[in-house]
Amino acid sequence: MKQLLTTIFFLTFVHCLAGQTGKVSDNLTVPSRILKMDRKYAVYLPPDYETSQRSYPVLYLLHGAGDDQTGWVQFGEVLRITDDAIKSGLSTPMIIIMPDANTGKRGYVNDVKGEWRYEDFFFQELMPFVEKTYRIKAEKRYRAVAGLSMGGEGTFIYALHHPELFSSACPLSAATGPASIDDLKNYRLWQGVEGISDPDKEAYFNKYSVLNLIQNMPDDQKKAVRWYIDCGDDDFLYEGNCLVHIAMRKEDIPHEFRIRDGVHSWTYWRASLPNVLEFVSMGFHQF
Repeated sequence: MKQLLTTIFFLTFVHCLAGQTGKVSDNLTVPSRILKMDRKYAVYLPPDYETSQRSYPVLYLLHGAGDDQTGWVQFGEVLRITDDAIKSGLSTPMIIIMPDANTGKRGYVNDVKGEWRYEDFFFQELMPFVEKTYRIKAEKRYRAVAGLSMGGEGTFIYALHHPELFSSACPLSAATGPASIDDLKNYRLWQGVEGISDPDKEAYFNKYSVLNLIQNMPDDQKKAVRWYIDCGDDDFLYEGNCLVHIAMRKEDIPHEFRIRDGVHSWTYWRASLPNVLEFVSMGFHQF
């Protein structure tokens, strides 16, 4: 009898431990009329998602060029890092959505010809879909966005275009778009584009240059989003991130700016993720 009780206790203990881990699915799809295809995404659900009835804040976590929705799962170790952050109290339990912006054309923003309208897809189709599919608190206060490299650019653009939707934004080692209209020729989404009028060039630059958006930010939006910007000191995108920091200082836009030892690598971004989770959690809390 004693051995049976011991066995039951052990199995119950193991079951409880197993219940303390989150869950990741990385091959899910959402239909897109805008992109004319099904789009994949990954999701992290916190440890108590299956056993509670509560709704959760959400972090949209964007991958970089060359990866897809599995990048943060496979290389970023989002399951382990987020579980650890929640268990330690560093992070509040949250849902993390990781969309694929690599299939078809690559990028989180719309292209100049309107053939790749990923930004429209994100706001008009992806966000409404996942916020109905999962128990997500669909309010600005409980919504954040973060991403690395190309996903860092997406983070900047999404929060700058829609400050009414995000409480926090965390660009990591971010691309910052064209620095000038002349620099459009070097911008990846402008490659091979010919015959575009000067007014259209200017309009596209005004919409997708991070520096331009910051320098022209209305005063009533300067405190609308909590910013955490992080880039390695040996990263090839270091200069653009520093210019953004300087522009934000000049425009009196509150933000956290971190330069750490490192390059453009998953080693750096895995170390960044706990800081991101802590930062967005502070935005989700009430003080």
